[in-house]
Amino acid sequence: MVTQEEFESAVAKSKTLTERPSNEVLLQLYSLYKQATEGDVQTERPGGFDFKNIAKWDAWAKLKGTPPEVARGEYVRIVGQLAAK
Repeated sequence: MVTQEEFESAVAKSKTLTERPSNEVLLQLYSLYKQATEGDVQTERPGGFDFKNIAKWDAWAKLKGTPPEVARGEYVRIVGQLAAK
């Protein structure tokens, strides 16, 4: 299990990556971060032409029911892979 300190370290490391991840990976990291820190999405899905926030909301909503500890672990794993590149 990943500790809160390891998660926070990965969050800091994600901000210093030398190569920008793909949009798909960025959405994955966003949704894992939100699930780890806030739990299941509680807001209404954005409407209209707000495509960026719709994509972010959808990615987060897919993780509904995922325990925060699992989301933290997956976030740390992905950032570790990106940092190793």
